[in-house]
Amino acid sequence: MILERIEKENDIKKLEEEELKILASEIREFLIEKISVTGGHLASNLGVVELTMALHLFLDLPKDKLIWDVGHQSYTHKILTGRREGFDGLRRYGGMSGFPKRNESACDCFDTGHSSTSISAGLGYAHARQLTGGDYRVVSVIGDGALTGGMAYEALNNAAQLDSNFIIVLNDNNMSISENVGGMSAYLAGFRTADAYLDLKLGVISSLQKIPVYGDKMVAKIRRTKSSIKQLLIPGMLFEEMGIIYLGPVDGGDIKGMTKLFSEAANIDGPVLVHVITRKGAGYPPAERHPARFHGTEPFDIETGIPKHPRTKANYTDIFSTVMRKLGDRDEKVVAITAAMTDGTGLKRFHNMFPDRFFDIGIAEGHAVTFAAGLAAAGLKPVFAVYSSFLQRAYDQILHDVCLQKLPVVFAVDRAGLVGSDGETHQGIFDISYLSSIPNMTILAPKNKWELSDMIKYAVNLGAPVAVRYPRGEAYDGLKEYREPIVYGQSEWIYKESRIALFALGSMVKTAQIVRARLKEEGYECSLINARFAKPLDEETLLSLAKDHRLIVTLEENVITGGMGEHVIRFYQDRRITLPVLAVAIPDEYVEHGNVSILYREVGIDADTVTERVKQAWEQSAGSASEQ
Repeated sequence: MILERIEKENDIKKLEEEELKILASEIREFLIEKISVTGGHLASNLGVVELTMALHLFLDLPKDKLIWDVGHQSYTHKILTGRREGFDGLRRYGGMSGFPKRNESACDCFDTGHSSTSISAGLGYAHARQLTGGDYRVVSVIGDGALTGGMAYEALNNAAQLDSNFIIVLNDNNMSISENVGGMSAYLAGFRTADAYLDLKLGVISSLQKIPVYGDKMVAKIRRTKSSIKQLLIPGMLFEEMGIIYLGPVDGGDIKGMTKLFSEAANIDGPVLVHVITRKGAGYPPAERHPARFHGTEPFDIETGIPKHPRTKANYTDIFSTVMRKLGDRDEKVVAITAAMTDGTGLKRFHNMFPDRFFDIGIAEGHAVTFAAGLAAAGLKPVFAVYSSFLQRAYDQILHDVCLQKLPVVFAVDRAGLVGSDGETHQGIFDISYLSSIPNMTILAPKNKWELSDMIKYAVNLGAPVAVRYPRGEAYDGLKEYREPIVYGQSEWIYKESRIALFALGSMVKTAQIVRARLKEEGYECSLINARFAKPLDEETLLSLAKDHRLIVTLEENVITGGMGEHVIRFYQDRRITLPVLAVAIPDEYVEHGNVSILYREVGIDADTVTERVKQAWEQSAGSASEQ
């Protein structure tokens, strides 16, 4: 088996040309087999097998720098750098990450996880190479989807000023431009990268510019004529006009052709973009037919592609999807926005029913927020459905374009809290902190599926900026009997006793219910309050708790810094109320990948850990009271 001969980086260079095709097939079989067990990103990785192999044949790793945009397509890269054995623990706690990690391999030169960052990072490496006298190559790989992100264009604009080699590989799996692959494109690419062509181009321009008066005019005329011809023949004129040499397109299954083009690109002193046409899910029919479903997949049956553990209950995204469809029926002013996540955020049904009121703006969260602000200013009711970890990319727009103007934009913040296997870059554990720092922002979190429905309806009609955060996974269906109408800034009493008060937000209400039951078994009196609002705090309830409770416990699935617990502590301090507050939250740190239940325990917000912490805090508070 050829794959077994790949034990470390650059081993692929020891293979004969005829062995490369066999290796590509073995890598695909390996990925399908492993991901069917662990889950992970399949379609994107199957699409770049040959592209990755060509890059590894071209580069000398880890000396050269290869940066993957987003990074979920780096599985073949991991295999070719000696990490094949790590796939049994892929995305599991303590195991190999599904994204590039500098602490995992010297061949991963930059941690990624969010879109549109690779060109900026690569440009940083290229400039550092000039400043330090390095002689390594720099290659950034970016997908056509990531090019919808404004940061990519900011980097391209800046890259045009670079006078040393920097290769940008456009991994394009959009089939609408497949007709551009062919002999004419290959001929033009080869002609335009030839040394003679580049020398002639520079020489002619230099000579003409020396002619008094008319030289510059002649150069401008030639450029206009040349540009008009290139616009007819060359699909990369956008990049050319930005000052970036464009090569391609090239077939993403042609290892020899890609390797040749990369070598030609390396001869250019300046930024060069190599356009590669790939196919998502290539080599596995179910993934080819349903690339979106196999973008990030759970374990599945290889023969059919069907998930091994299909969901039997609705998740929070399903609930949101149903509510949005109903709101669309009832109110024609309701519009929906997504940043390239129609399926992931549950807006597919809204899109199908109300296509004129649905907007997919691509991977451009900052633009999405200001676009929503414009819609709101014009009298509509925009709902921007977005993952928590992606919304943080638009902080400035939320602050200035929405909240400063008090515009009624609804942020449906999906995947809030710990999300599990995607790890640090995807955990939604910062949104309370960064959203609560913004004036005029309201933040809600539902305890169960019915409350999510109520909160989305409430938010759409609030007439002010509001974020509703809800977790990934199965929607909690407990506490159905507690469904008081939502009133601005008011919490909801679940159990009213004395001494200990559990003040829980969103997903942590379920945990608090378990904690309370265990405390009751041991004889503790304990109240349970569903906070509902992370901002504004229910000050009236907090003041009433201070009268007949000796310990307040706040529970939230957010980092402790800037979270609800800190705000509650400050609330009592500002009023000089001496009352112990135990803030149960995620430590101020990044949380790695792994099963969510394991992560709960590791960060100390599981029911067992919380119960013990509450008992210890009670003993300390009782001891302090007796000393007084």
